Amino acid sequence: MNADVEAAVRSIETDLVALSHSIHAEPELAFEEFRSVAKVTELLKRSGFEVRQGVAGLPTAFDATFGSGDLVLGICAEYDALPEIGHACGHNIIAASAVGAGVALATVAERLGITVRVIGTPAEESGGGKITMLEQGIFDGVAAALMVHPGPVDITGATSLALADIAITFTGREAHASAAPEFGRNAADAATVAQVGIGLLRQHLSPGQQIHGIVSDGGTAPNIVPARAEMLYYLRAETAWALSELTTRAEACFAAGALATGCTHEIRTVSPTYTELTPDPWLVATYREEILDMGRTPVPLEWEGTRPLGSTDMGNVTNVLPGIHPIIGLDSGGAVTHQPGFAAACITESADRAVVDGAIALARTAVRAATDDTQRVRLLEGVDRR
Repeated sequence: MNADVEAAVRSIETDLVALSHSIHAEPELAFEEFRSVAKVTELLKRSGFEVRQGVAGLPTAFDATFGSGDLVLGICAEYDALPEIGHACGHNIIAASAVGAGVALATVAERLGITVRVIGTPAEESGGGKITMLEQGIFDGVAAALMVHPGPVDITGATSLALADIAITFTGREAHASAAPEFGRNAADAATVAQVGIGLLRQHLSPGQQIHGIVSDGGTAPNIVPARAEMLYYLRAETAWALSELTTRAEACFAAGALATGCTHEIRTVSPTYTELTPDPWLVATYREEILDMGRTPVPLEWEGTRPLGSTDMGNVTNVLPGIHPIIGLDSGGAVTHQPGFAAACITESADRAVVDGAIALARTAVRAATDDTQRVRLLEGVDRR
């Protein structure tokens, strides 16, 4: 059946590459991916999928279904871009690969006794669309969720860090910075003190814990004591528990900035908390075998766990049901994700090959899950236990 799904992907290769390039050409930010969704769902509808749009109360989320088998296999599509640097994470490739894998599996769905669902998940970069979709039951009944993400190299068992996305607002009091500074309470100074505290905290972080952020608002004019300042911070850790510990310590630094300057502060959550990726071992091993058979060379297994790859809301999915989030390699000329050079690399011939190879590899992995009696039972029983 591998030949069948590969032939199905090859038959729409031109459409998949065109889809990838079209999404790349019109990058859209979190929860604003209307053009991208229209492009993705149009190809799925042409391939016979029944598409529900705006699911989970998210206008740019969708759920496309084909087949009626008892084993439901989900392929996750992402399509949001980054501010200013566009598809520097290659979500155009993710979306096109997901469509390719979904269409390929649809051609064998009846023979396999499966239901294929291509699940469109907005706002991975910021907003956590998959988390809302999990909470709203979109993944209920899905036995396994699969997707591929582009990167400079192939990594089969990719892992990620848990993530807290927060905004810290300091509130002080305006005053003339020269004529009456004693009447002011400088919110920008509060941010500075907090940043110093965070910088000193770094020496005492546990392995795997990370803190990074920016000052998004530091005042309006040099001669006005800033009454408002805002910082946007990401806190990361290897586990949700370690993230909770880090959050407590970081919050003390933010409070210190307010206390030292006579300001007040407020911390709000920007996106739901992302949990760490916990890829399913059997699916990872199977995907690895498939890409090796296809002539790809993933990094050694012993290297995979040494450097988690940022954070993703797919981690939340893999903590609820079996799933994988491997990296499909492309020639990026030395650029890494979230660099303009990587965005440029995501519409090259190598990137187009990653679209096709990723679709085939996902489809072949899904076929093996459906045809292995032991794994099929395991996946079905997992749905019953949830």
